[in-house]
Amino acid sequence: MTKYIFVTGGVVSSLGKGINAASLGRLLKSRGLQVTNQKFDPYINIDPRMMSPYQHGEVFVTEDGAETDLDIGHYERFIDIKCNRYSNVTMGKVYSSVLKKERRGEYKGATVQVIPHITNEIKSLIKRAGQETNADVVITEIGGSVGDIESLPYLEAIRQLKTDLGKNDVMYIHNTLIPYLHAAGEMKTKPTQHSVKELRGLGIQPNMIVVRSEYPVPQEMKDKIALFCNIKSEEVIEALDVETLYEVPILLHAQNMDKIVVDFLGLETQEPDLTEIHELVNRVSHLSRKVKIALVGKYVELQDAYISAVEAFRHAGYEFDTDIEFAWINSEEVTAENADDILKEADGIFVPGGFGDRGIDGKIEAVRYARTHNVPFFGIGLGMQLAAVEFARDVIGLKDAHSAEFDSETTNQIIENNHDYDANTDIDQASGDMRLGAHPCKLVEGTKAQLAYNDELVYERHRHRFEFNNIYREQFEEAGMIVSGESPDGHLVEIIELKDHPFFMGTQFHPEFASRPTRPQPLIREFIRAALDNQQA
Repeated sequence: MTKYIFVTGGVVSSLGKGINAASLGRLLKSRGLQVTNQKFDPYINIDPRMMSPYQHGEVFVTEDGAETDLDIGHYERFIDIKCNRYSNVTMGKVYSSVLKKERRGEYKGATVQVIPHITNEIKSLIKRAGQETNADVVITEIGGSVGDIESLPYLEAIRQLKTDLGKNDVMYIHNTLIPYLHAAGEMKTKPTQHSVKELRGLGIQPNMIVVRSEYPVPQEMKDKIALFCNIKSEEVIEALDVETLYEVPILLHAQNMDKIVVDFLGLETQEPDLTEIHELVNRVSHLSRKVKIALVGKYVELQDAYISAVEAFRHAGYEFDTDIEFAWINSEEVTAENADDILKEADGIFVPGGFGDRGIDGKIEAVRYARTHNVPFFGIGLGMQLAAVEFARDVIGLKDAHSAEFDSETTNQIIENNHDYDANTDIDQASGDMRLGAHPCKLVEGTKAQLAYNDELVYERHRHRFEFNNIYREQFEEAGMIVSGESPDGHLVEIIELKDHPFFMGTQFHPEFASRPTRPQPLIREFIRAALDNQQA
């Protein structure tokens, strides 16, 4: 029978409850349990697709094509699992589903209300996550803070589940803050007490409290929290700031968090094997080399907009005992005149994916600089498309070459809106012709891409609408740009690379989503290898 853990937060946001939830998932998996994680967001948007990265950070894509909160990426990387469309639920998605059922007459004329219809839908989605993955444990993070009006239906639903399933099948873990008042020289427990009081007022008694603090929490303070919050002292777990996030599971395990959880839920498990995570922390803490990657994008003020790519580069660096130093470059500021001054210190240049025409010219200049100066280059999604545009303009000589996304009138649409394939629209019909989720890519023998994967066919995750125009394929290959990856039917270009260049590659898909701390994505790994070679040249 599946067990359920609900992770809530109080006092302030950004406490790290997502990392704590992922770390707990890692610990339970290391005990031999099948684990899946969920994130419940309180906003009314159906998903983060239409939200500005400045508002929400990156959009993470699951293999089945769901566009989700970036915390789903944390879950996949931390626990080394594959999440799905049920891993991220928004209040907009819940209400949309309920209203569609009402229009279809599924409620048989009943007055549709928050209780029971909205809460029943939420409970169904919680259970569905476990059913789809055959999980022993489902860990669900409730977004926002206790006291937020937006999260109340979620809290009511998880309160009901305790009654529906049984007291030892559902566990509540509440995350709070213990602030340190420098003027008084004291840590204060009162915000935690009030947060738990608020939660208990909603009918939820936490079974464990994780307290975020800048300093170690004295035992007498843990005893005080336990007394006022109706739990045992050992069920008060401290979450201190750490140098690397991968230390968090180790620190939580040292306080018996995972043992308390499995004992409460009545799960019989093996002792956890944390060898891999200890080795990873040791490696990350003692990197001896450094390489500089210029990330040329338009959302560089908010680094969460590219968090999966950044993490994937770091994973690749770990394999080479190398710390990745990022130069965050606003593409709007890059011109033909200043590209050399801005990019000359970079060992590698990366142009990420994105939408919209802001900063496009600067990205093209960054591509040109990398190509003409033999600097290792990697482009993802839009980065790959602009690499094709730049090559068409400056090498083939098609001066008006562009993407139909930005210039629908150009006579040379190197990148076009392709409607000739079956797009994945199972997630939401509003996806239209967007290609989402994992799609097959056939690799061309002997190319850099094929040698990196050491395979003939791979599956990678997509999130884009525009495709390479095959009319120009022969011209590109004659001029030295190889199509090294394509759809099995040969219709869609997936990877391009330059023949006579140390490393110049672009992918239509997002390889960063598949990267893991101990298993770097092959193409990104080879890009970092090339950047290191360039540094030493």
